[in-house]
Amino acid sequence: MKKVNLRIALAQINCIVGDLEGNLKKIKGYIQKAEESGADIVAFPELAITGYPPEDLLLKPKFVKDNLGSMKELVKFVDNIAVIVGFVDRKDSKLYNAAAVIYSGDIKGVYHKIFLPNYDVFDEKRYFKAGNEPLVFRFADTVFAVSICEDIWHKEGPTRLQALSGAQLIFNISASVYHIGKAEEREAVIRAQAKANHIQLAYVNLIGGQDELVFDGRSIIADTHGALIARAGAFTEDLLIQDLVIPGSRIKASKKMITVTGSIPYKNKVWLSQEKIKPLSHIVEVRQALALGLKDYVAKNGFQKVVLGLSGGIDSSLVAALAATTLGKENVIGVFMPSRHSSPESETDAKELAKNLGIKIITISIEQIYTMYLLILDAQFAGLERNTAEENLQARIRGNILMALSNKFGWLVLATGNKSEMSTGYATLYGDMAGGFAVIKDVPKILVYKLARHINYLSAAIPERVFTKAPTAELKVGQKDSDTLPPYENLDRILKAYVEEDKDLNEIISLGFDQEIISSVLGW
Repeated sequence: MKKVNLRIALAQINCIVGDLEGNLKKIKGYIQKAEESGADIVAFPELAITGYPPEDLLLKPKFVKDNLGSMKELVKFVDNIAVIVGFVDRKDSKLYNAAAVIYSGDIKGVYHKIFLPNYDVFDEKRYFKAGNEPLVFRFADTVFAVSICEDIWHKEGPTRLQALSGAQLIFNISASVYHIGKAEEREAVIRAQAKANHIQLAYVNLIGGQDELVFDGRSIIADTHGALIARAGAFTEDLLIQDLVIPGSRIKASKKMITVTGSIPYKNKVWLSQEKIKPLSHIVEVRQALALGLKDYVAKNGFQKVVLGLSGGIDSSLVAALAATTLGKENVIGVFMPSRHSSPESETDAKELAKNLGIKIITISIEQIYTMYLLILDAQFAGLERNTAEENLQARIRGNILMALSNKFGWLVLATGNKSEMSTGYATLYGDMAGGFAVIKDVPKILVYKLARHINYLSAAIPERVFTKAPTAELKVGQKDSDTLPPYENLDRILKAYVEEDKDLNEIISLGFDQEIISSVLGW
């Protein structure tokens, strides 16, 4: 039997931005769970008190003051377990993204985030001042340190300095946003830092959806060789408990070390066996990310039911399937809104989908309204060929109907446009772009098909014809997406290269695309 030196807990929780009371209650609950498990130290994600990202709430002095008040209440609650928690610290009118180390009713030290991200979705320099002190803490016979999210990504950052100062274990509390491949990137960084600095590294990440952002959790612990020894669940709250053996020989006395406690209260602990959690495939993690983002947006904004237009196409079919499995079939309403250009197959497929999912479907024809629009505009459009103006009228009528149902019944409208369409403008403003939440706006068309196949593999709901028929908006006779856009296989690769990888024209041409096709997509 190995000797247990230290039992740590990583509380991977779902916080709500601005809900100080609710977040505090959840933190207290997880502290109790950690204590019951015999943990000596429990760590929570970045800015767990306020939720992440608090953005312009930080410009409100009362919010910052209330956040500090929540911290005071938490400090009183903490007894014989060390708690590491993220909050907003204020000193000399400056705000800091901070982590407090609390023990026995006292804040032992506060670490201020040193590297503030200011790229992609992050805008921390707008609100926070950077810290400059890589604190180290003595906890009985162990020396540990704390860092925050971005800090761990820098080789010459606080991790190295903390290790040189005697830290054997480093907690990194984080709010790292999900994208495909991000988990692998994180794990590589954590493993490299642990191995390079010969430390054990405990990384705790936020989970949950916050507007357009999704945090995937997947907290991990690496040993001094860079091997992962524990992993928390993905896209779900979790309390990861791990026993660590930390040799006392590496401890170096230092005046800068902050003493948390001289001894650990005796706890009758038996070495824990860990259930191994396997990494997810990319298609599974994307489905779970979309489901979590949708679920949290609906719940955190006070909705219960959602409504969406069902066209009989692949995009609305995928969104409906995600909504039904995530929110419950009783909370999803589909609306089929045919016009003179809608095919009988579209109606059949939309109704079969609704039946398979068990969701309610409403049919509201837009033909009468469309005819009236054309009559009203006839004098203004006289002598001009019909074009996208007449086509887009239909999409806007449908958008108005969905918003009317939303206003009347309090349903949240789900937009069903995908990334390929949104990126190229192949969508109608105030039409199919209308809605409260765009579930698949960051999902390219080819991935839409893959996700739909994956969902059908789990439970066949989407009619087979939806996969095989040519994509079409059905806004004019014989219309197909391919009349306007390149094949989606090519379009998605060009968009990925330009939007996500920041490649220039020559670099995209080198991928094998004709300049004329690239120009048609990007408008060059």
